[in-house]
Amino acid sequence: MPPEPIPTTNPASNGRTRTPGGVLLLSCYESGHQPLGLAWPAAFLRAAGFSPVSQDLALERLSPEAVRAAALVAISVPMHTALVLGVRVARRVRELNPACHIAFHGLYAALNGPHLPPGVADTVLGAEAEPELVALAQALAAGTEKAAGHARTNAPRPPGRVAFVPPDRQALPPLARYAQLLPAGGAEPVAAGYVEASRGCKHRCLHCPLVPVYRGRFFAVPRDQVLADVERLVAGGAGHITFGDPDFLNGPGHALALVRALHARFPGVGYDVTTKVEHLLRHRALLPELAATGCRFVVSAVESLSDAVLTALDKGHTRADVEEALALTRRAGLVLRPTLLPFTPWAGLPDYLELLEFVAAEGLVHQVEPVQFSLRLLVPPGSALLDTPQFAPFQGAPDAEAFTCRWRHPDPRMDALQARVAGIVEAATADGLPPEDTFRAILAAALEAAGQPDRLTPLLAAAPPAPPAPRLSEPWFC
Repeated sequence: MPPEPIPTTNPASNGRTRTPGGVLLLSCYESGHQPLGLAWPAAFLRAAGFSPVSQDLALERLSPEAVRAAALVAISVPMHTALVLGVRVARRVRELNPACHIAFHGLYAALNGPHLPPGVADTVLGAEAEPELVALAQALAAGTEKAAGHARTNAPRPPGRVAFVPPDRQALPPLARYAQLLPAGGAEPVAAGYVEASRGCKHRCLHCPLVPVYRGRFFAVPRDQVLADVERLVAGGAGHITFGDPDFLNGPGHALALVRALHARFPGVGYDVTTKVEHLLRHRALLPELAATGCRFVVSAVESLSDAVLTALDKGHTRADVEEALALTRRAGLVLRPTLLPFTPWAGLPDYLELLEFVAAEGLVHQVEPVQFSLRLLVPPGSALLDTPQFAPFQGAPDAEAFTCRWRHPDPRMDALQARVAGIVEAATADGLPPEDTFRAILAAALEAAGQPDRLTPLLAAAPPAPPAPRLSEPWFC
């Protein structure tokens, strides 16, 4: 955690760090974009008459003055990394202000409420919790809710539909400090804004943290509110919009109407979306219009090319579907950017090599972020995988500090390779190596692990050129 700064005030608080009700909103990590885990709660709280102070701790250092002034500190934990960092932040908050009420909210709060260390949180609210956060702030301000020491860290109830209000971004750092679109061909980076047109997901992929929380439900954000949010982002310099919905095509009618309106209002602004492979196949007729309305790329959770792995994860697609989705997006003029989960208990070394060979043969080296080749299955408490017979043979002891269930691969070479690939990616990122050099190093490591180092040169020589592809400067992963 970075050192504490000289105490500062929040620009949205008109020079004051103590606000009505004393609410401090903190976000630890939301992967390169302005955190909606701050912006949406801030909007709900302002509508209720509060003036919350916000800090994005991915870019800003925790202000002791703001902590000491707060009666309520709400920590957003929508991702696993954010949860781990959030616990550290909460302990520091407790040191600075033992009397304040600490609340955790977000997806990983819902999963891990019962597993938080004693004394870290007084309340756990989970997902879709903005109205409950407002009610908690009101109760604290009225003196009907106790501050620290009145823990309610039971698992939050399933999320329900909330009456959305547009996110309030006025206290967040400017877009220039977040991820940018890097166009193909070396053009100048473009500031990227981040919005969500829906929350939750109707699908039930077993490894996904949304499944035990949302249980197959998703909630659409009113189109006029999304467009109003986009308008503010464009006014703030955004030339590209990331739709961060877990699956943009969960509601295809809502999605298509939204991008049509976006393109009509801001024809020069591009966007990217995330959707499942099965949706690319089912809604293939929509793909050309996505391209025509400015979609720069589509992210899709391919995860694996092994049908055994895809079945174990209940992904809803096969390798053949992946190949068809790639062909469909290419014909539509869209760039497909797969995300991967190559290290699972069911994928062996041949599967990993097959994945790398596919990426090389299809010219996808610039369409797959190098970090994707290093990702290992994460099984947090409450994961739907924990109740399945396919995971049971590999399940180890829970790791309380890491908020995960440990597992070992039946082939020790795979765990060793994962560690090595992670090291390659980390070093390459630090050195600013181009994707093709990083891919070559990863492929060499995998072939060495398989005892086939002589295949490296012919494999790369046979691969077609990998054309540059647009991407964000900070890729998404948990």
